[in-house]
Amino acid sequence: QVQLVESGGGSVQSGGSLKLSCAASGDTYRTYCMAWFRQAPGKEREWVAAVDSGGSSSAADSVKGRFAISQDNAKKTLYLELNSLKVEDTATYYCAAAVSYTYCAIKPWGYDYWGQGTQVTVSS
Repeated sequence: QVQLVESGGGSVQSGGSLKLSCAASGDTYRTYCMAWFRQAPGKEREWVAAVDSGGSSSAADSVKGRFAISQDNAKKTLYLELNSLKVEDTATYYCAAAVSYTYCAIKPWGYDYWGQGTQVTVSS
């Protein structure tokens, strides 16, 4: 079992920045990939970025150059730095962990554990 707790969401104006955190606990040694997803009202959950246990990261084209994923293995914490925020970035952001797959999927089915989500609201 892996437990995930997100924090750091909030309300900002367009062009602003936020830094999300995801604290992991439990059997974290089993985790191959950690990722961030987001879900806006009425829309499907969307992959944002991921990083594998070797440190290789990837990000969706819609956030590339604006968002940065990182992890602190000693603190067992995953981060997502959000810069140059746009109104369309408004969503609930979820942290996810994969233990059953040996690659970083870009779909929700590729992850075994999820946090409760943290809300990011961007106003114009």
